[in-house]
Amino acid sequence: MNHEPRLFDLLARLLSYPAADYALAARTCQQVLYDEFPEQPGQLDRFASYVQGARLEELEESFTRTFDLNPVCCLEVGWQLYGEDYNRGSFMVRMRQQLRAHGVKESLELPDHLSNLLPLLGRMEPQEAGPLCASYVLPALVKMQTGLEGNNNPYEEVLFALRQLIERLAAPYPKPAQPLTQIQRKEKVCHD
Repeated sequence: MNHEPRLFDLLARLLSYPAADYALAARTCQQVLYDEFPEQPGQLDRFASYVQGARLEELEESFTRTFDLNPVCCLEVGWQLYGEDYNRGSFMVRMRQQLRAHGVKESLELPDHLSNLLPLLGRMEPQEAGPLCASYVLPALVKMQTGLEGNNNPYEEVLFALRQLIERLAAPYPKPAQPLTQIQRKEKVCHD
């Protein structure tokens, strides 16, 4: 796989609040996906068509309804994995350090938001990005996709394309055991 930062940046743009450049980003991402993975034609076709035919206000409403008002599909990886547990704060601190170390400018979103993590993954070496994908991004992405399944939501196609990319990065790396959350530690102590 060509570890191209541009593709990660484009996917991050599609998973950010829509603005005037959104339709162009969708078309460009669609073309880059086709160039990178010609064996999988048609990626983002439905999403790109939807974006082309929608007014900006409709896109904003759809994005908000899909990700901001639906906790199951929120785009914060740490939230997906830890909820409000202390471990999420630790994860965000580590991600902020990684963003700075790799020269990724943080967006207005929290450091664990996919709009920040995807550009980071595009700038990391595969042996760095792979374990991060296997341990954190992929499990969170699976939960996000589950929240959209069967809803005929156009963003489902974006998450599917992203998942294929993340799975390729994560494939060589086994998912390590997740650290116990505070609640799990308390339950373990109570049962021991």
